[in-house]
Amino acid sequence: MRLTTKGRFAVTAMIDLAMRQGNGPVTLSGISQRQAISLSYLEQLFGKLRRHEIVESIRGPGGGYSLARTAEKVTVADIIIAVDEPIDATQCGGKENCAGTAAHGARCMTHELWTTLNEKMVDYLDSVSLQDLVDQQRQKEQAEQNVVHVHRGAPAAVGQN
Repeated sequence: MRLTTKGRFAVTAMIDLAMRQGNGPVTLSGISQRQAISLSYLEQLFGKLRRHEIVESIRGPGGGYSLARTAEKVTVADIIIAVDEPIDATQCGGKENCAGTAAHGARCMTHELWTTLNEKMVDYLDSVSLQDLVDQQRQKEQAEQNVVHVHRGAPAAVGQN
């Protein structure tokens, strides 16, 4: 399985949205600027997220997007599946014809391996909530702020003997 930019951008944009949830609707142009994602691409992704009832759109001045349910109840799997990102490591897309014409469309010898990997990936992505990712990002930002404060408070030079 290779997660494409569609899935990566959707998850990134959703983290951005969730982190700003308490400040009212979040504009796609704001997400676009902060995350360096094309606005037209975000519009496509958020259309799909809205159809899957992960986000809600608020029209008019001061409008934008907000979560349709709490960040704790949105999983990474929800986001990736909503934007039509396939979570599939099999060569056949689950059709069990991966051995090709040589074996008359039968399963390849490693089909069960890749099918099990798919299940594990979905289970994992389903176990990670959007809130988990927001919390991780906030911890990272806090740690970075602490490092900046330490450097600013440190002496400019240490005395030499």
